[in-house]
Amino acid sequence: MNLDFSQNHFELMGLPVSFALDRAALEDAYRRLQGQLHPDRFAQSGDQERRLAVQGAAWVNEAYATLKDDTRRARYLLTLKGVEFNDERDTASDPAFLMEQMELREALEEAPEAADPLGRLDALSGDIAARRSALSAQFAEALDADRVDEAKTLVLKMRFYDKLRDEARRTAERLEDELL
Repeated sequence: MNLDFSQNHFELMGLPVSFALDRAALEDAYRRLQGQLHPDRFAQSGDQERRLAVQGAAWVNEAYATLKDDTRRARYLLTLKGVEFNDERDTASDPAFLMEQMELREALEEAPEAADPLGRLDALSGDIAARRSALSAQFAEALDADRVDEAKTLVLKMRFYDKLRDEARRTAERLEDELL
């Protein structure tokens, strides 16, 4: 087994370091690496080789999860450029953006009371997805122009939309369960 733990996630997967991602190539690399590193292949090996296989498989899983998710990939790209994140302290501070988030959160809370709650949630989910997609495009542009402070702010905003998307999904699942 030949692992180089000094590689970044893109190098590990054999992909260019870029926000734009070939998802099919990522899937192929993930399956190939998991096949090579699966701990069952090393069941008859020594302790050190088994331990390396487990560590390698965990590393591949982490790289895959990071690169597959736009927000995690964006954040990872910034860390490769030396940008640090402090999850306890870093947050979006744009007042207009924060007001927009409050309004969207309120709309999500009120959706179950709408005449067509699932339709309302679908509309809100579409709106959230469109706004999130616009932020991704802005992030790619800022990253390409090496405007890392702007890119970091956009990642922080992307996290808000991710939370709203997840909340909308959970609310829809709850409503669907109640209708059954």
